[in-house]
Amino acid sequence: MLDKKVAELINTQVNKEFYSAYLYLDFANYYKDAELSGFSNWYQVQAQEERDHAMLFIQYLQNNGEKITLEAIAKPDRVFEDFRGPLTAGLEHENYVTGLIHDIYDAAYSVKDFRTMQFLDWFVKEQGEEEKNASELVKRFDLFGHDPKGLYMLDSELAARVYTAPSLVL
Repeated sequence: MLDKKVAELINTQVNKEFYSAYLYLDFANYYKDAELSGFSNWYQVQAQEERDHAMLFIQYLQNNGEKITLEAIAKPDRVFEDFRGPLTAGLEHENYVTGLIHDIYDAAYSVKDFRTMQFLDWFVKEQGEEEKNASELVKRFDLFGHDPKGLYMLDSELAARVYTAPSLVL
């Protein structure tokens, strides 16, 4: 049985991950409306990843006999004035999610819940990759995105991204 605080934090994380998927779908729609289908694709893949992260947290709670409480998902409310906006917002959001994962890890550590810590190790690593990808995308946009040809090439490259489901064994 999970510690009550750890279980609550994980349940909250389920909802945060679904919000992340919702947020990235909003970014995808923004880019789709701007005819940047590659950027849209990149964030559609991000949304799929976040949804699967939520499902992994749900499965972990269920495997530990915990009840899941789904909350309402807030509507993303950012208005962007340029194509860089969602990229920097995405990086900020990934930094925020990393902090949430660290909080759960810290709570598990404080009660010596080694099984949950081991489960979270995958998410700690994943968040490092998410932050790296988001940071590199901002940097690449800054290098190439202000030139129409560079923006076209970057958009074409992002269109090639495909979704790969996580391979975390619970």
